[in-house]
Amino acid sequence: MTTPNDPIYFLAIDNGTQSVRALIFNQFGTEIAKARVPIEPYFSEQPNYAEQHADYYWQKLSEACQQLWQTCDITPNQIAGVSLATQRYTMICLDKDKQPLRPAIVWMDLRRGETNDIGFLNPLTKVIGMGELVQEAQQKARCNWLSQNEPEIWANTAHYVNLSAYLTYQLTDKLIDSTGHCVGYLPYDYKAQTWLKPSDLKWRLFSCTLKQMPTLIPPGQLLGGITAQAAEATGIIKGTPMIAAASDKACEALGAAGLEADTACLSFGTTATINTISTDYVEILKHMPAYTAAAPHYYNHEYMIYRGFWMVSWFKEQFAHYEQQLAKTQGIDTEKLLDAAVKDIPAGCMGLMMQPYWSPGVRHPGLEGKGALIGFGDVHTRAHVYRAILEGLAYELKLGFDTIEKRTRKPIKHLRVSGGGSQSDSAMQLTADIFGMPACRPHTFEATGLGAAINCAVGLGVYPDHLSATQAMTHLGDEFSPIAANVQLYKRLYNEVYLKMYQRLKPLYQSIQDITGYPAK
Repeated sequence: MTTPNDPIYFLAIDNGTQSVRALIFNQFGTEIAKARVPIEPYFSEQPNYAEQHADYYWQKLSEACQQLWQTCDITPNQIAGVSLATQRYTMICLDKDKQPLRPAIVWMDLRRGETNDIGFLNPLTKVIGMGELVQEAQQKARCNWLSQNEPEIWANTAHYVNLSAYLTYQLTDKLIDSTGHCVGYLPYDYKAQTWLKPSDLKWRLFSCTLKQMPTLIPPGQLLGGITAQAAEATGIIKGTPMIAAASDKACEALGAAGLEADTACLSFGTTATINTISTDYVEILKHMPAYTAAAPHYYNHEYMIYRGFWMVSWFKEQFAHYEQQLAKTQGIDTEKLLDAAVKDIPAGCMGLMMQPYWSPGVRHPGLEGKGALIGFGDVHTRAHVYRAILEGLAYELKLGFDTIEKRTRKPIKHLRVSGGGSQSDSAMQLTADIFGMPACRPHTFEATGLGAAINCAVGLGVYPDHLSATQAMTHLGDEFSPIAANVQLYKRLYNEVYLKMYQRLKPLYQSIQDITGYPAK
């Protein structure tokens, strides 16, 4: 006989950009065990291309699960259910037998298709800028590039799916997906949270058809059961129910901040984001949809830095060879040494300012956008540059904070910070200082996995809804309080310098683009 306090275990699988994690949580949100398998984010056969073999993701997911069982005391037959979170907008072409026809096009891919006259824009919509938006959608939709450049493959593409749907098929033998995974240039109605109606003229933007898209269900619903073949590959017991979750960022926001509209989740990941969640559909940037959250009928209001804490990896690879060698001899992470060095650098980096536009954004910055470091003097060292990167990312996320408050007309009262970069005490402290409010870590670093586990708990009936599940399973960790003197310094640097940088430098970026042809228009 079981009691309410008997442990219930959920397996959460997080297939991110850098790794696949297999995690076990209980019904109280406690992380019980985890295994992490690194992955190669992509290979590139041409400039701007980013691809990875679909079966590679499945192999690494299976490897992570098998590693988990070998390193923890929980056995597969103790797992009540499984949920999956994956990277966003990594697209796969499957044939009629649901086998991959080519490598997946990864979310970081920058190739563009050709545009064509689709015939439903009138002169007024062109005047208000809709023409440019239509062209952008046509160019960035993976299906359009495929139909134009690989027509034979596209002709044999019976199913056009996200990575999440492909992995769900591998686990359950059902080509079905969660609405929470629908992100990107897809024929998806973000407000209604379903595929576009067949009569919707927006289908003319895409070469794909409704028949090629997987069936969608909301987060927290049953996708199917683990098959015998998947059980053999992963070690998960055959028949274990699989519950729909959502994308990595959506699950992270749920696991870090719950469903409170006055709480923002800052994700210090490869792509850095700030998210709030509510039942109101609000476009934070003009014509940029509110993504489906990791809970039914909720939306994520997101502001994104495309190359976020990827910049930490970039700095480490390009400029921190000494620290990498030292860390290797000491058996610690390079980031720990860099974090220690940053603590000796004063707030504001003695005037060194960084604008984190190493890649153009979806809406902001524009295609001409570039990164910038200004304010160099002979006092500055690599440690100053590293801190300036952390501060620049925080400044840009503060801009996102201000934009979200303005667009939603709702104050943000609490900050939750998750992702790999949140493990840095220096990053947490300067975030509290730049935002001028306490910054809290969630109780677990694995907020994405927790968000998936929350959906699993709801889908299995452990909790009646997502609200009660988040209240029971999300908790606060370390809190960093703002330092008054730093708050005032950062406030002036943000308002008087950072907010002016992009508009002042934009004409120069445009000239650089015109002269060099990079980035390509």
